[in-house]
Amino acid sequence: MRPGRRTALTAAALLTAAVLAGCDHGSSGGGGEPTAGPRGCPAVLARAEAAVKRAERTDVPWTGPARGPRAVPGKTIVYVAQTMTNPGVAGAAQGVREAAKAIGWKVRVIDGGGTPAGIQAALSEAVTLKPSGIVIGGFDPNSTARQVAQARAARIPLVGWHAVASPGPSRRPRLFANVTTRVEETARISADWVIARSRGRAGVVVFTDASIPFARNKSELIRKALADCRDVRLLAYENIPIPDAGNRTPQEVSSLLSRFRYEWNYSVAINDLYFADAAPALRAGGKPGSGPPFNIGAGDGDPSAFQRVNHRQYQAATVPEPLSQQGWQMIDEFNRAFSGRGPSGYSAPVHIATAANSAGATSWNPPGYRAAYRKIWGV
Repeated sequence: MRPGRRTALTAAALLTAAVLAGCDHGSSGGGGEPTAGPRGCPAVLARAEAAVKRAERTDVPWTGPARGPRAVPGKTIVYVAQTMTNPGVAGAAQGVREAAKAIGWKVRVIDGGGTPAGIQAALSEAVTLKPSGIVIGGFDPNSTARQVAQARAARIPLVGWHAVASPGPSRRPRLFANVTTRVEETARISADWVIARSRGRAGVVVFTDASIPFARNKSELIRKALADCRDVRLLAYENIPIPDAGNRTPQEVSSLLSRFRYEWNYSVAINDLYFADAAPALRAGGKPGSGPPFNIGAGDGDPSAFQRVNHRQYQAATVPEPLSQQGWQMIDEFNRAFSGRGPSGYSAPVHIATAANSAGATSWNPPGYRAAYRKIWGV
């Protein structure tokens, strides 16, 4: 073989090897996946630090709707919950109850119990009640396509909470509005927090529920964002369905400690509840409540999460959903639907709560939302 050809083939082989080394093979465990960015990722680190600083601000003014239709009287809403053991689902339901009381409506909550059959039965029951509107509370409407079609046939408007990936109206499936923060922003800021706090060097475990498309999409975005830093290694990608978290998380955490005792120093979960279930196993494994691992919840921000954060007990931060405000927003979206108006288009900005900026609070919501919605409704 000619030397020139041998050199060309060697170069091609090296290039192929380099490309393959940078590929993500989708491992859910493994010994840590190196990322493709430059070593130390100084530009990514600077951007992450600036983004985290903005998200930790507590003085952000209300930027939601200031105008809309007056309250339509005499409406009844049914909130169909994926499972009321999910703190985010339950917190949003409480916000709906509070807002409905303010506007003068009635609310009924039906718990789907976290199983496909239970959720389908709950939505079927909701449709038969012939309410003014139905909330799709934290589950994929495509998993209840028959019941969604029945609601449409009965001209019952549907409003989702974390039902699809994006905020606002949805055509497939048909939702008047979906209420959520932007999942891309939540995933990115969670990864930014890990990058910024670790100075771009971390061994990370990601906890998700792949049975929920919204959650699966969020965790994939987190994994992609972490990959911006070469020295941030994904040690494991744990798929634990939320209804099974109480039983499975302690076992999985014990296993992770045995595999990655000194490498595992950060965690990101799509829901704060994983850290409630992880705490006993971390404690039994000799890990301090203040970390490592330093844990951030990419969503929900229920009171128990804030308590763990405030007391530095196996959770260092949360990216809270403004659950109460989102409940009020769902009622406002229904009021717009009943009035023949379009959806508000509002999505709350991302926020990071830590012990340093929460001032002992057990929730986070944009200031001024209650007064804003009451003014719109004229109540």
